[in-house]
Amino acid sequence: MNKIRVLIILPCFNEEQSIGSILQQLKNIKVPNCEFTALPVNDGSTDNTITEIKKHSSTYVDLPKNLGIGGAVQSGLKYAHKNNFDMAVQMDGDGQHPPLELIKIISPILNNETDVCIGSRFIDKEGFQSSFLRRVGINFLSGLIKLRCGQTVLDCTSGYRAFNKKAIEECVKYYPKKYPEPESALYLIKKGIRVKEIPVIMEARDGGTSSISGLRGIYYMLKVSLAILFLRTK
Repeated sequence: MNKIRVLIILPCFNEEQSIGSILQQLKNIKVPNCEFTALPVNDGSTDNTITEIKKHSSTYVDLPKNLGIGGAVQSGLKYAHKNNFDMAVQMDGDGQHPPLELIKIISPILNNETDVCIGSRFIDKEGFQSSFLRRVGINFLSGLIKLRCGQTVLDCTSGYRAFNKKAIEECVKYYPKKYPEPESALYLIKKGIRVKEIPVIMEARDGGTSSISGLRGIYYMLKVSLAILFLRTK
């Protein structure tokens, strides 16, 4: 039987402190009948991220400039599509997403229960839960998504996700560029893609800085709220 080929996409912006350790841990992930390939995507980092990547992986994407998380993830999804991978997994390069939790995320897709599986912090409420203000913002965005499509996505900002071939093909056509997780969840649901959440445990980031702290957090909420409210899928 042919093995199921899984591409693990790791968008990285200034993650020199954590990406090497993550790539090493991923080499130890074993799932029966699955073959894993890690694809770090260096999103125009200004530190030594690309040097660390090259120490641990011969397969990577080095973007010539910063595209933002959405552009980096879509670059990986395009790579998965072009190279005929059966599944793609998005996980952060900053240490928030323990590699072993990946097994939980791909299982519903392997069992054909869903097309996209999102790892959620807020189902069992274990592990790192983010700050109070961020949880308030996530709940607000989750409510907007339910208003638009009737489906609840509790951890709509989670970047720990798995996609099957059908979902990969849809994301190659369109994927939000800047802060894509909430908008892409809504987009895929509206396109008839099955989206499911499963509980995972996340950790605080190992290093680097968040792209949505301070005033950027206010900009993020405004931009994503408007994107959700006015998203068109036809």
